[in-house]
Amino acid sequence: MFDDFDKYMRVPDEWAPPEIKPYTPGENLQKWLTDEKARDQFVIRAGTDTEVLWNDARQSKTELVYKRTYWTESFVQWSPLGTYLATVHRQGAAVWGGANTFNRLMRYAHPQVKLIDFSPGEKFLVTYSSHEPSNPRDANRVVINIFDVRTGKVMRDFKGSADEFTIGGAGGVAGVSWPVFRWGGGKEDKYFAKLGKNMISVYETETFSLIDKISLKVENVVDFSWSPTDLILALFVPELGGGNQPARVSLVQIPSKVELRQKNLFSVSDCKMYWQSNGEYLAVKADRYTKTKKSTYTGFELFRIKERDIPIEVLELDNKNDKIIAFAWEPKGHRFAVIHGDNPRPDISFYSMKSSHNLGRVSKLTTLKGKQANALFWSPGGRFIVLAGLKGFNGQLEFFNVDELETMATAEHFMATDIEWDPTGRYVATAVTSVHEMENGFNIWSFHGKLLYRILKDHFFQFLWRPRPPPFLSAEKEEEILKYLKKYSKKYDAEDQDVSMLLSEQDREKRRMLKEEWEKWISEWRRASEEEKLERQKLRDGEASDEEEEYEAKEVEVEEILDFSEEVLFEE
Repeated sequence: MFDDFDKYMRVPDEWAPPEIKPYTPGENLQKWLTDEKARDQFVIRAGTDTEVLWNDARQSKTELVYKRTYWTESFVQWSPLGTYLATVHRQGAAVWGGANTFNRLMRYAHPQVKLIDFSPGEKFLVTYSSHEPSNPRDANRVVINIFDVRTGKVMRDFKGSADEFTIGGAGGVAGVSWPVFRWGGGKEDKYFAKLGKNMISVYETETFSLIDKISLKVENVVDFSWSPTDLILALFVPELGGGNQPARVSLVQIPSKVELRQKNLFSVSDCKMYWQSNGEYLAVKADRYTKTKKSTYTGFELFRIKERDIPIEVLELDNKNDKIIAFAWEPKGHRFAVIHGDNPRPDISFYSMKSSHNLGRVSKLTTLKGKQANALFWSPGGRFIVLAGLKGFNGQLEFFNVDELETMATAEHFMATDIEWDPTGRYVATAVTSVHEMENGFNIWSFHGKLLYRILKDHFFQFLWRPRPPPFLSAEKEEEILKYLKKYSKKYDAEDQDVSMLLSEQDREKRRMLKEEWEKWISEWRRASEEEKLERQKLRDGEASDEEEEYEAKEVEVEEILDFSEEVLFEE
């Protein structure tokens, strides 16, 4: 290149050592994790304001961290480990963070950006925009950029018609499934993949090119998902040839592309895949046709990923014709919950992948009959779950302890649209967003269902807890802490008692102020009465009627005929 000639011609003949710039440490972007009260932060958007707040549940209130008007033009988003807060603008995206406030750390130029997505380890930011073509008959043009979060450099871009980025490579703009690129391997950020027509394109982030420079060929593949922890792809291929070729689910190792396990599924109309958070189990919900092909029923194929040869169990509900409304794995656990039934009050069943008699068999724990619920929200630490009735159920909430199989509390947040556990599993936020015109705002609840405080906000759009990075403690250390929890908790119990006493003192101070206000009000009216005394006396022709002793109490007896009747006793 001619530019290279110019560059090398400008190289000086004599070497000079490069100037060493003094090191200046950057801000601690994780400082919020060192909060003395161990509080969590969340971000809210209401009207034109965006606020980051502390959840000060012990004081039953919020504490402002940072507030800004017109901070974003569409939405905000936390990075997966909580380091950055991303905002979206016409010119592109930006990330913010800092030790004590929110400074802009980097900009990412992408005009008319519509959607953004972080890689799990926060190393990369994916941005998406869709542009209308000059010819109305053509498909929309899609632009996707992958940025290095720290440097702001575009590592790779993808451009093409919207058809190329839709599920299975067909369909209009509405068919684009976000995120287009799905990241694998946990927070290592080594691989990402995209669904294409008859293939899955898997890229590595060293060179941002295809693994082995070729896509993974899978005829008629319609869906895939990564294991949350391992480099394993789960693929779903539907039935072909009118049932002559069965549907199948395959587990493929990356980067070797070796198939680890395959399961053929017969008479299947649809499949959904659900990974457990530790990547130990995969549940495949399969909707199957009945023999008449006029209706469907649902069953589950349960893969034990960590066990030898990946054994698979088939689970059908007691009434296999029940419609499956919701399914959710217990985070970091071995249990899962299913809402099933066709009536207005469906049932909720809990299952375990480890029965007491046989660790390798799935077993049912219990079924809760006739619940007003259509959504499941597990605590991030497992054990507790919120059974929620959203939309048609108007915000019914049931806080359930799965260890004891008992309800801790029932409540309602009328018209609730969103439910989010904080990252520690101590608190739950329920929100009514601007989907509804009334009652906009959010409630904060304890994990066992006690309402701690309520904040009303007009035109309320978003509530997002700030994620926490995974702890550095080993599993053994965590077990040790749980074992000696009473010893560790003494310090926090004392702090709680201090807070309780402070709140009691605040209540007493509030009552004292109310009493003083009352007494001041009484004294003002007494003074006004004294000032008007002469005027009242003058109006009564000199009679002083204010004094108590001026009055005499007299008892007066009054006889009154209540009824009179005349009766003839005999007649001559």
